[in-house]
Amino acid sequence: MDLSFYAFISEEIRKEGCVDGRLGSYLGAYLEGYLEGYLEGRIQAATEGVLIVLDARGIPVPDHVRQRVTHTTDLDRLRRWHYRAVTVSSAEDIFTTEDE
Repeated sequence: MDLSFYAFISEEIRKEGCVDGRLGSYLGAYLEGYLEGYLEGRIQAATEGVLIVLDARGIPVPDHVRQRVTHTTDLDRLRRWHYRAVTVSSAEDIFTTEDE
């Protein structure tokens, strides 16, 4: 019995799997990069929001406060600081002991 036909089919299936595997890894890398960029954009916008509110209210922002805000990557924390920036009397007052 001649099984050479099956060898051709198995080779084609193997090639398709290889292509699909590469496509999957490219798509995964693309999505990972997209999500990473999206998160970085959200963090940057939240950081700017805190500093803009303090600036609009005429509250001076010392370098140590600016550095702490710009080096924070926790979106929830930045959101809390943004809310506090609306009512505080000094830039340091956006921080609380829970932020340590």
